[in-house]
Amino acid sequence: MIISSERLPVQNESEWLDKFVEDLDTLMTKLIMDCSPEELVKMQGLEKRLVELRERNLLKINHSVLELIVAKYLIKDGYDVDLEHTIDMGLSCDVYGTKGDGTIIIEVETGYVPPAHALDPLDYIKARIASKIARYSNHCNKFMLAAPPHYIMPIPLFFTLSPRQREVEDLSMIKRYCDMYYTSPPVSLDEIMNSRIHGVQIVDVETASLREFVPEQYISMTQLWYL
Repeated sequence: MIISSERLPVQNESEWLDKFVEDLDTLMTKLIMDCSPEELVKMQGLEKRLVELRERNLLKINHSVLELIVAKYLIKDGYDVDLEHTIDMGLSCDVYGTKGDGTIIIEVETGYVPPAHALDPLDYIKARIASKIARYSNHCNKFMLAAPPHYIMPIPLFFTLSPRQREVEDLSMIKRYCDMYYTSPPVSLDEIMNSRIHGVQIVDVETASLREFVPEQYISMTQLWYL
């Protein structure tokens, strides 16, 4: 057993909030360089919302910076954007955009696995990805996942196929994963069958940029990673 003698610096909540704001301000400096005055106002409003949520201890910085980068590119594409948007009772999404009659939801994934799942991290991640696609894609016209380049998401090919192409065995497997950890309320078979992922975004925090892939392309590059 290895015991580290290093001690982490003790920080109170006020210091954590100050660091959160400082990090967001640093990121915003990069993000707003090519923004119009109207886009700048929208970005500042989103930054303010993230700070307010952090004051209530509802957000972490590693998740928030990804959300802000994703939001910037939606705003540049003409969307009105809300962060930590409430869809209905008990369900909220990371990034919600509207443009005309169209809606988009983008869920940000960092790859975090809770300590309670230290012995089943892959099952936990597969269940998380599957249930997010199944739940959220039924509430929008377009659903996407976003993640940093150091996290390879195990996205099932099932969610890229049309319903008539999907096999019963695969449906049962997705349902089993969803039921492992998400039972309140459970993800229904209809939700799974009608769900679909439309894109994957790789978000680079250092350069405040992102690259978008169609799901099939992303899956073809990553599916051999998992044993």
